[in-house]
Amino acid sequence: MIRVLLAIFLRDLARMLPGGRQGGTLLPLLFFLAVAMLYPFAVGPDAPLLARTGGGVIWVAALLAAILPLDRLVAPDLEQGFFDQWALRGVAEEATIAVRVAAHWLSFAPPLLLAALPASALLGLTGDALRTVLIGLLLGTPGLAAIGVTIAALTASLRSGAALAGLLLIPLALPLLVFGAGSLAPGGEDGLALTGAISLALLAIAPFAGGAAIRAARD
Repeated sequence: MIRVLLAIFLRDLARMLPGGRQGGTLLPLLFFLAVAMLYPFAVGPDAPLLARTGGGVIWVAALLAAILPLDRLVAPDLEQGFFDQWALRGVAEEATIAVRVAAHWLSFAPPLLLAALPASALLGLTGDALRTVLIGLLLGTPGLAAIGVTIAALTASLRSGAALAGLLLIPLALPLLVFGAGSLAPGGEDGLALTGAISLALLAIAPFAGGAAIRAARD
């Protein structure tokens, strides 16, 4: 069973990484950098304002970028019957969803953390603010990945599911945004711990919610 799950994980990761067959993570990264690049044009060359608001802009850009690959996380494999094949081999849907969350996070979060470096330079963040943003994204992106895969499973069999998935992700990811961006405020250090706690809770729920959604879509 472990060898089967490892094979599924490597397959998912190869398809999701930039340049892979799905290539679903390159567009979110470009979108993330575009937001960071355009924001200074919108508010003007006010360095203190950019430094004060830049961390929040990075968090909003990360959340919106997480919406873009939702339609490619589950729906193609559901349509092509891969989940049926894995179920026939005795692999529970919960396990395949857990593996997919891990592959999605690895294909999405590390490139996003790297992209946050030039984005922080464009927004004029200080070293301390950049460190807080990176730690917050490191803690919060697992939760974003869990929400994304769960919503993708819930909407995979629905008509216009991609549009609905985007609408569902924003409110569900709001606590991560509030506490992650809130950690940048003076006295907001507890926001990092709350961001990590919310991510852990979402990671625990995602396999069961996503697995149930896959079974419901099959029926």
